[in-house]
Amino acid sequence: MKLLAKTYFGLEELLAKELTELGADNIQISRRAVSFEGDKHLLYTANLRLHTAIRILKPLVRFKASSADEIYEELKKFDFSTVMSVNNTFIVNETVNSESIRNSQFVKYRTKDAIADYFNEKYNRRPNVSVQNPDFYFDIHVSHDEVTLSLDASGESLHLRGWRADQTVAPISEVLAAGMIMKTGWHGECDLIDPMCGSGTLLIEAALIALNMPPCIYRQHFAFEKWNDFDAELFQNIYNDDSQEVEFEHKIYGYDIDAGAVAKAKRNIKSAGLSKYIEVIRRPIEEFETPAEKAIIVTNPPYGKRIVTDDMTMLYKNIGKALKHHFTGNSAWVISSDKMLLAAIGMKPTEKVELVNGDLDCEFCHYEIFEGKRNDFVRAKKEHAAETKAATPTERNRDHKRYEKKYSKSNYGKKMNARPNGKRDKRS
Repeated sequence: MKLLAKTYFGLEELLAKELTELGADNIQISRRAVSFEGDKHLLYTANLRLHTAIRILKPLVRFKASSADEIYEELKKFDFSTVMSVNNTFIVNETVNSESIRNSQFVKYRTKDAIADYFNEKYNRRPNVSVQNPDFYFDIHVSHDEVTLSLDASGESLHLRGWRADQTVAPISEVLAAGMIMKTGWHGECDLIDPMCGSGTLLIEAALIALNMPPCIYRQHFAFEKWNDFDAELFQNIYNDDSQEVEFEHKIYGYDIDAGAVAKAKRNIKSAGLSKYIEVIRRPIEEFETPAEKAIIVTNPPYGKRIVTDDMTMLYKNIGKALKHHFTGNSAWVISSDKMLLAAIGMKPTEKVELVNGDLDCEFCHYEIFEGKRNDFVRAKKEHAAETKAATPTERNRDHKRYEKKYSKSNYGKKMNARPNGKRDKRS
């Protein structure tokens, strides 16, 4: 079947890579979405395992229209009885980007009318619209004059993982947090630190990636479970298959100056069954300590929008001081919507990635923290890459160890022989 996965701006390529690894066919990247083809097994697996998808849609009908009334007339031609019955409840979500059709709410209302009127004309009864826990979720998408009506297989957005027990004022989306972790290339090879962890979203998403656990394993319900062709046995087998989970040999640390945020993070981590892998401590960025093992920092500090400190510039300066004085030989990633605040860190990023957090355009900046002059570090890195490319596998391994010893303050941590413990209850 033809399917579509929605995502946030900047995460499209990551989503396409995830779909490729799941075995999807005919993958096509578009703005904030990736189309693909697959069977029912892939549909269920995609909802359960994709870290960077917001929702999975199954297109039902496509056509051209230049007004909401035309959309109504075209939708009335579709046989909705193949999807639902008059006894079911439903809801319609809309996305409209059109010069000729500007009122997105009217498109939504006319789509509801088309579905209800179809059943009323056929059975003399209308199905009810329900905002709370409807049986079927429809998605109407208008791009210029192209209209697509889809059945939403996810229901509630997939960023609602099911583990969250508490949250701070402005928690980052779980999908964006996972995308940020994946953008760094980290998959659990060393310790990970978030020095401004808030309610722990980045910490938990990092643990799920490191353990290769399905991010939506905690969810109680997906919309496709009410579809007419739902295969309960197939989904049960997919849900209970933990054969792809791996050992995580390192540790994830979270710090925050706010005692309330630390308490909320601990509750969320416990809810996710990940306390064995994540440690959270109340500690301001000014008291950041040099980690004992090699590590990477990924953090989402306040931007001065929804969360404001007494001196935002000083906060970012303190981030820079912590990195320079206590994180030499490692790398850090910081996201913010304020370029002036990022400049206050006082270091030139080696990479910038454009992302969107809510309605804020952000830069996700990568900093490599090195000793000595930056030019010497860059030159040594290029020379190392050139030598590695020409070396034999044995020589590569030997030279890599020498390079790590010279330019990093510590080697990788010792193995902990860790396994997931009490992460969830199996569905019965």
